[in-house]
Amino acid sequence: MDELDLKLNEFYPGKVVRKDLVHDIKKAANVPAFVLEFLLAKYCATDDPEEIIAGKMAVLEVVEKNYVRPDEANKAQSMVQQKGRHKFIDRIHVKYKEREKRHWAEMENFGSNRIAINEKFYKDNEKLLEGGVWAEVTVGYNEIEDDDYAFYIEDLKPIQLSRFDFNKFLEGRRNFTTEEWINVVLRSVGINPEIIDHLPPEYKGRVPEGKRLKFHFLARLIPLVQANYNFIELGPRGTGKSHFYSEFSPYCTLISGGKASTATLLYNNARKKVGLVGYWDTIGFDEVGNLKITDTDTIQIMKDYMAKGRFSRGREVIANASFAFVGNIDHSIEQVVRSSDHSLFITLPKAFDFAIQDRFFYYLPGWEIPKMDPRWYASNYGLITDYFAEAFHHMLKNSSAYSNILSSKMRLGPNVEGRDDLAIQKTSMALLKIIHPDANPTDEEFDEILEYAIEGRRRVKEQMDKMKDDDEYSRVDLSYFNKDGIEKIIYCPESKAVLQGISLKKGKDNTLQIESVNAELNFDADRTPEVQSENFTKQTETKPKNLKILYGDIGYSYEDVFKSYFIGAESITIQDPYIRLKHQISNFIKLAEMIVKIGDCKKIHLITSRDDRDQREENKIAFEQIADSLYENDIQFTFEFSDTIHGREVKTSNGWRIVMDRGLDYFQSLAGNYLQIGANDQSLRPCLETSFDFIRSDE
Repeated sequence: MDELDLKLNEFYPGKVVRKDLVHDIKKAANVPAFVLEFLLAKYCATDDPEEIIAGKMAVLEVVEKNYVRPDEANKAQSMVQQKGRHKFIDRIHVKYKEREKRHWAEMENFGSNRIAINEKFYKDNEKLLEGGVWAEVTVGYNEIEDDDYAFYIEDLKPIQLSRFDFNKFLEGRRNFTTEEWINVVLRSVGINPEIIDHLPPEYKGRVPEGKRLKFHFLARLIPLVQANYNFIELGPRGTGKSHFYSEFSPYCTLISGGKASTATLLYNNARKKVGLVGYWDTIGFDEVGNLKITDTDTIQIMKDYMAKGRFSRGREVIANASFAFVGNIDHSIEQVVRSSDHSLFITLPKAFDFAIQDRFFYYLPGWEIPKMDPRWYASNYGLITDYFAEAFHHMLKNSSAYSNILSSKMRLGPNVEGRDDLAIQKTSMALLKIIHPDANPTDEEFDEILEYAIEGRRRVKEQMDKMKDDDEYSRVDLSYFNKDGIEKIIYCPESKAVLQGISLKKGKDNTLQIESVNAELNFDADRTPEVQSENFTKQTETKPKNLKILYGDIGYSYEDVFKSYFIGAESITIQDPYIRLKHQISNFIKLAEMIVKIGDCKKIHLITSRDDRDQREENKIAFEQIADSLYENDIQFTFEFSDTIHGREVKTSNGWRIVMDRGLDYFQSLAGNYLQIGANDQSLRPCLETSFDFIRSDE
């Protein structure tokens, strides 16, 4: 045992199991992992090699005799009738039938929903009435012909925990560092964290290393720990996408086969019965690209439920179930990102329109997760999945402690809109539950989680903006402010790194057009690409003039307009009341960068305005940071806020006054589409109509 094994056995005694044994037995028995781990804890609670071999044989024997598959239900019922009784491993739940004024048990794989049960069983285990439990169930045969049932429960021993102490779970967590705990979580769901820390050579450059890849695996658990969460992962085959929703938790179910109906998923009007959303914490949709919607109402009701956690179907239904959509994407991610006709939602069914897509809180980039082989399977100790699933189930229903962290630490940027805000909050809260169930992250750890949450939501929004003709989803530059008040914009690696030399822009008919250029599109705000065009570079003489720019003109960067007039000026005063929004401050920085490169100026003074007190404080922080940066370049920067200024002009110590019709903000909006020429080089960006008067001060 390594150090982590020793700590797990010390602080979670009786709640751990060797994960390699689970993988060994899974090869011979297709049984949920939490069922196998229950049996392993019963028969293989030892380190003795011979006893482990004997225990594994015992587990296989029990599974062979007692686990019944759904397609063997008729055979199982016949066996009970012939033998008089038989023990099964199955999921069992109990329902009260109002008309009959009595309780009936239902066993899923056994195939009967009318099994007599003594009240002592569901009084001792209330979970039988709350969606059911996996259990060892002895079913007896009722030979009395006058009775209206054939089977009854003779004995019942839950496989799931009958009691769970969350406080003891937290006590154990406090003995692990954050890095250790992340490895505990990965081991507990069957992933080997050591291979992530030391990637084999064939994976280098193909998948992310270290914590990012670990976060990807943790993200798959988010729907299990966060109520009413909408998650999507698309990626190559063989990466274990559906495993987390079929094996890890008894509170989760996986829909396979590509069919979903309102009656089974949401509500059955004929039976007046709530569908799957009323009984499970998480519903996984496998092979979402093949999902067939069997009636027209399903999508609309899904939209309502995904947005609000409730829907109306003759009566109002409120539920907590989260949706996890997983599917394959066989296309080259680079080609899809470069394409003007396709998005990373390319494999979704047509019924999943913008309204459904906008309800996804997180898009996990499945192409960054490697295909699974035995090296990726955990071989050390981990928490018993059933125990861990109980912790997740508890946290899914209790979120107040984590909400307090978000309210005190989270401050999102101006482009974060309503659904973005909800998505980022829910994702951040879920990751806090998984990594910091004691609700005690450091500021750095919180920011790390927040950045990851923002990225997943941005990926959703980028795809919608790419395919939507108008600007509804154009505000994709999602950001947050850290504890120092610095705004940080979060990007998606695939769109930041892949789109080199490509411009995607909307033509006159609102269709996306693709153009190639001999330049690298640079997404960093403090850098500009080395793009020069003789057609757009204008050498302007320093003489009094009026410069008129028409709508749509290009070739009028700050260097084109101002540079020659700033040469020789030791001080420059800029008066513009509309340097207050993020993009306007970004424009001002570009002007300051040009002044730095000229090298003559020693002092810059800015006079501007603000909308309200909050904006004043935010911009004050931004301008102070600009001042620090300019100071390092031997320029003194001062600023002031005025409520009375209206005119926009620049005055220079070398004798020029430049009157600006629109001020510095004379470029057309990119509308969030940064994948076009002009996003970084102002000389290539279309302008708004404006004019400049260049006047000598003595005139």
